[in-house]
Amino acid sequence: MKFVIQRVNHASVAVDGQVIGAINKGFLVFIGISNTDTKEIADKMVKKLIGLRIFDDSEGKTNLDLKTVDGSLLLVSQFTLYADCKKGYRPSFINAGAPEMANALYEYIIDECKKEIPDLQTGSFGADMKISLENDGPFTIILDSAEITGPTIR
Repeated sequence: MKFVIQRVNHASVAVDGQVIGAINKGFLVFIGISNTDTKEIADKMVKKLIGLRIFDDSEGKTNLDLKTVDGSLLLVSQFTLYADCKKGYRPSFINAGAPEMANALYEYIIDECKKEIPDLQTGSFGADMKISLENDGPFTIILDSAEITGPTIR
């Protein structure tokens, strides 16, 4: 599982010219799900996402988490995070999760995040989406479940 997290001042997602989700200060999170991902992996990723302390405190240090700053979440599924570009110039997406399984895990992630962050918006799984954002910093972090293992997550 991969999360590309962008700290934003505002972000929105549109489908067919209609905005379906928009936030102000918070995280825009692109979510990639592989064929080997599970709810247990999702739980670890969500815990890490919600706990990230990447907002400035009163001294300008990145020391505050999303809840502390009353931030919002915009979650967008993005299977292209599992693009394999090793051969040729056309990416392969063989490692991306099968749509039915990936959508179920995406919905699970949404439900788990809502338990912690009530101001949560989403994209539309499988849709052709247009994303607009103002990155704050810029500040972008990539969380990869392959690098987040075991009981070391706090």
